[in-house]
Amino acid sequence: MRVLEVVRPGPLTTVQDEGRRGVAHLGVPRAGALDVAAYRAANLLVGNPAGAAVLETTLGGVAVRPSAAVVAAVTGAPAPVRVDGRPVAWGAAVRVPAGALLEVGAATHGVRSYAAFAGGVAVPPVLGSRSADLLSGLGPAPLTAGDVLPLGVAQGAPAGVEGVPLAGPPGELVLRLEPGPRADWFAPEALRLLARARYRVAAASNRVGLRTEGPPLERLRTGELPSEGMVLGAVQVPPDGLPVVFLADHPTTGGYPVVGVVPEEDLSAAAQALPGTGLRFVPQSGVGRPARRR
Repeated sequence: MRVLEVVRPGPLTTVQDEGRRGVAHLGVPRAGALDVAAYRAANLLVGNPAGAAVLETTLGGVAVRPSAAVVAAVTGAPAPVRVDGRPVAWGAAVRVPAGALLEVGAATHGVRSYAAFAGGVAVPPVLGSRSADLLSGLGPAPLTAGDVLPLGVAQGAPAGVEGVPLAGPPGELVLRLEPGPRADWFAPEALRLLARARYRVAAASNRVGLRTEGPPLERLRTGELPSEGMVLGAVQVPPDGLPVVFLADHPTTGGYPVVGVVPEEDLSAAAQALPGTGLRFVPQSGVGRPARRR
């Protein structure tokens, strides 16, 4: 059996694929790679089919040792990559000999790197996905030293390109905001504030949600909602008034009002935003815009 031995797990490294889709009605979050573009690029580079599982690192990288030669690629947050101490390319397919140590170092920019291996990480799927879900506990646990991860059989040739184009980690995070179902819970002044305010990414952000620091939004209603369904990208406003953008491990229900929803394609950038990164919401379809005079 082809396996990876985890030598250094880093601060937080998890197995991720495209997530558990179609099971939210069962109370099961989607999970899956936070930076979907980087995840797909890593699989493309090593010739994996769509949906293959990879390793998602957080800030500090990972080190693994394959039992057999394997083609690997690292994308996402730029980081030094070495094979048995020798620097190799980031963002390109590289051959890792049997028994060699593949090291992904600490991210130099951004937060999350993605290490793909030809054949994919073949841990047993749970409800159709191999992803670790940190909120529900479904899927494999975060990696620890000494873990052994099975690899699948390589199904295709590497992409045959030097690299794939990817956006760099954001200097400023700009998130479009579609109207939410509970925008009427907020004063018009609060919606206008949301459209012009400058927020920052809070250090308490994680795979569940991106938390913010900045001016709180004032509610018109002081009560709380019964718990209702939540979607990926929902911007929920808890009692402190500071927006929280739900990411892949978000709960499927929640009782705080949702002022808007960030489109899924904007969330890859959110996955790479370091604490302290400036954040702007750009309301769409009239959210937070002054009423047009007639």
